[in-house]
Amino acid sequence: MRIGQSTDIHRLVEGRDLIIGGVKIPYEKGLLGHSDADVLVHAIIEALIGAMGLKDIGTHFPDNDPAYEGISSLVLLDRTRELLGDNGYRVVNIDSLIMIEEPKMAPHIDAMKENIAIHLGIGLDQINIKATRGEGLGFIGEKKGAQAQAVCLIEEK
Repeated sequence: MRIGQSTDIHRLVEGRDLIIGGVKIPYEKGLLGHSDADVLVHAIIEALIGAMGLKDIGTHFPDNDPAYEGISSLVLLDRTRELLGDNGYRVVNIDSLIMIEEPKMAPHIDAMKENIAIHLGIGLDQINIKATRGEGLGFIGEKKGAQAQAVCLIEEK
């Protein structure tokens, strides 16, 4: 068994859709990034890549490659699933945390879990997603950005 962990951070800006866990969430701002800037999926991808010992998300999906401009992070998650298979691994479980002041994540977490489970080919019971606010403190509490953390456990097939 191997474990991986990661954190991803993106700035909240006007003029972008807010996509977290592959879910478009109604809000006046979105996350800034080369792709759709899905902070949760990015943290999960990098945790899985790290567990395999394959460096980081930027090694596999560089943010200066035009092929990834505006791409759905769920497509990158599909490719990460292929990397897992190609390297002889499967996901045991994923635990994750979204940190964002607003909007509330609770109404969207089940849809996020479904998206991630489908794209990784795992059961809903193998993924956990939690959310918390910044309570007015720091860049999260000041509504300047969002952060996500993920820990995953993988095993050889």
